[in-house]
Amino acid sequence: MARAQNKSDSIIKWSVVILLPLTFLLFSLRMPPTGSIGAAPEDTTRLAPKQGENSKVVANQNPSPMVEYIRAHKRIQRREYRGIDFKLQGVLPKAIDVFVPEKDLKRRRFDLLIHFHGAGYVVRYAATRYPHALIASSVTLGAGSSVYGRAFRDSTVFPTLIDSVTSEVADRLHRPVKIRRVILSAWSAGYGAVRQILRSSSNYKRVSAVLLLDAVYASYVPEGRVLAEGGKIDTSELSVFVHLAQDASRRSSGRKFLMTHSEIFPGTFVSTTEATHYILEKLGMKEKAVLRWGPLGMQQLGEARRNHFVVMGFAGNTAPDHIDHLQGLYFFLQKLMRL
Repeated sequence: MARAQNKSDSIIKWSVVILLPLTFLLFSLRMPPTGSIGAAPEDTTRLAPKQGENSKVVANQNPSPMVEYIRAHKRIQRREYRGIDFKLQGVLPKAIDVFVPEKDLKRRRFDLLIHFHGAGYVVRYAATRYPHALIASSVTLGAGSSVYGRAFRDSTVFPTLIDSVTSEVADRLHRPVKIRRVILSAWSAGYGAVRQILRSSSNYKRVSAVLLLDAVYASYVPEGRVLAEGGKIDTSELSVFVHLAQDASRRSSGRKFLMTHSEIFPGTFVSTTEATHYILEKLGMKEKAVLRWGPLGMQQLGEARRNHFVVMGFAGNTAPDHIDHLQGLYFFLQKLMRL
């Protein structure tokens, strides 16, 4: 686990390996098995939707460095959204972006979305499209899932975050505010926070829904040996998500769980496909082939569903395909809450 501390930002970075010296392939960010694929979250604004969205750094992994130009990779436009928009300091190592859409400013009861890792304007856009009153908070702490996990190692941090966001919004609205449902979402490395939060039984009880956007990883055992070469998945890193999937898959469950995955194969740590399929296997489920359009030009290839637990698999083995999952937050959030 310690040796894998910085794996998670590696996947997105290999898309331009063909443009850089081969020696870069020996460079490792050594991200946690809980790794991120993403570049700096705000970099999404500089991506060229129809030109492959090349990244600037390469990591030591095996996938093809090609960039495809077939799928649209449409992007949310970065702009200002009307409503209450502020930064909350002092709860986490970095400021938390909080947004309440204009459409919800007269409400008293809200759902609370806490999203980990990704451009704040994507979260704000999702909030404007959400069908119910929503307080949307966005947390970006840095590279690698370990930085997210450490931030919530103290189990009291999560309830403090909820209470602080609620109190500050109430002050700005000049009236009491009540939270109906707490929703956790994460893209890429951000899942490290979700995993750590859910490990606390008291915090688990406060969460109504979880959305993982191409965002669940693990280590190989031994380190770096892929399944095809006799390696195994470090299943201890996925146990909390197995538990959540089992919970959400019950008809009577009050929890919802939606996972998406791409086809990206990092080669140095367990991919989202492998991790997701392990979780499905533990529930006696399989992902079935489908062919349908997803949001912003994404192409869905697989799906598994049992009551309030859903897995959606999408085409793509390049950096833009990974970013697609973050950009589709608005779509996946609405689907999650309909489960």
